Amino acid sequence: MVKTLEWTPAGVVMIDQTKLPRTVEFVTCHTYQDVATAIKDMIIRGAPAIGVAAAMGVALGALAASDESFEDEFATICATLGATRPTAVNLFWGIERMKRVRAGVAGQPLSDVRARLVAEALAVYEEDIAINQSIGAHGGPLVPDGKTVLTHCNAGALATAGYGTALGVIRSAYASGKKIDVYADETRPFLQGARLTAWELQQDNIPTKIITDNMAGHFLKDGRIGCVVVGADRIAGNGDVANKIGTYSVAVLAKENGVPFYVAAPISTLDLTLTSGTQIPIEQRPSLEVTHVFGVPVAPEGMEVENPAFDVTPARYVTAIITERGVAYPPFTESLKKLAAS
Repeated sequence: MVKTLEWTPAGVVMIDQTKLPRTVEFVTCHTYQDVATAIKDMIIRGAPAIGVAAAMGVALGALAASDESFEDEFATICATLGATRPTAVNLFWGIERMKRVRAGVAGQPLSDVRARLVAEALAVYEEDIAINQSIGAHGGPLVPDGKTVLTHCNAGALATAGYGTALGVIRSAYASGKKIDVYADETRPFLQGARLTAWELQQDNIPTKIITDNMAGHFLKDGRIGCVVVGADRIAGNGDVANKIGTYSVAVLAKENGVPFYVAAPISTLDLTLTSGTQIPIEQRPSLEVTHVFGVPVAPEGMEVENPAFDVTPARYVTAIITERGVAYPPFTESLKKLAAS
């Protein structure tokens, strides 16, 4: 399985997800500014992955910060990384975790502070892989044998440090011997399903077919799909889920056709400070992502565009939320709080 990102002596190395599946190319981020650009430009994407990248970016910046103005530079590093993308709460979780480490070693020599920050970034990375494997273990049994699984966007190894959340559930179910196959929504406008999810599952030899986004209702109606499994970028305290644009439509169609709709996400994706999904900020992406495909114009010149990167699926459409600590069922206000505290 390809490594999404890796800490190396040269810097943070990450696969360039804008080039997949045509080219497997790696980018080395030598500075925290490079990491911020990679997050903003979606060279790396996926809520858990950008949380890990942010932690590594903080560590990278701390190594280069001067002794004389370390505190000011550290604040700038955190602010710069935090300004890259607004919706995925894991980004801010990763930065806040690094801030807590810095506060915990206040007064120690800066050489020790830097070493501690690097160690924490590496711990975030290792923990994320273990968390995803645990999500898969909890979610695999929920996938019905002999059926097709529908997934939207990419919540696989490429969206995490490794293994994946939604795709971790699929991988776990497949590894257990279940006879399943996958429908991957193409996920316009950035085509994460067609480019990334299909590529990942092809590497694992898991039977997969790409469908266009507007085919989901057709296949959910015909009885072939046994469940839907998606990831999440932020989950409010009541169980409302922010995920890639188009997720809400799939959830409504699943509910209409009696198909379970599962969300797979780590505890770090929970934002229990929010009482509902209406409080989740929704990132607006550039219009060129809609009017062009790989640089080729597909719309009339000069057209106005709306391009929200995420939508919010109300909790009433969510069958269960699969985390590394177990599966939460409605009422989510109670079950998520219990899992977060466990």
